[in-house]
Amino acid sequence: MKNTMEYKGYVGSIEFSEEDGVFFGKVQGIRSLISYEGTNASELITDFHGAVDDYLDLCEKEGQVPESAYKGSLNVRLGSELHKRAAVYAISQQQSLNSFIEEAVRDKLTAVNA
Repeated sequence: MKNTMEYKGYVGSIEFSEEDGVFFGKVQGIRSLISYEGTNASELITDFHGAVDDYLDLCEKEGQVPESAYKGSLNVRLGSELHKRAAVYAISQQQSLNSFIEEAVRDKLTAVNA
């Protein structure tokens, strides 16, 4: 089961509250809080799309550039020993630490999707 959905480049989470009997979520990867809900899958999707559209409309009206999720850079906390081991390995392979981490993530995702 997939617990995310996408619309216009934005990724939204999917959660369920048994207590309230509703599905809900929020747009991931941006600072702005964009949330949505629905009592079934169709309502959740419709409210997600509407929330994203409302956010984009508001940004346009206020002359602001909408936030982009997942811009391609991130901070990763590895711990000092793992950081050192990764850096030494990357150097031994004549590559940057960044390219080593990018390759490792790509390899892991390829294996997961295989």
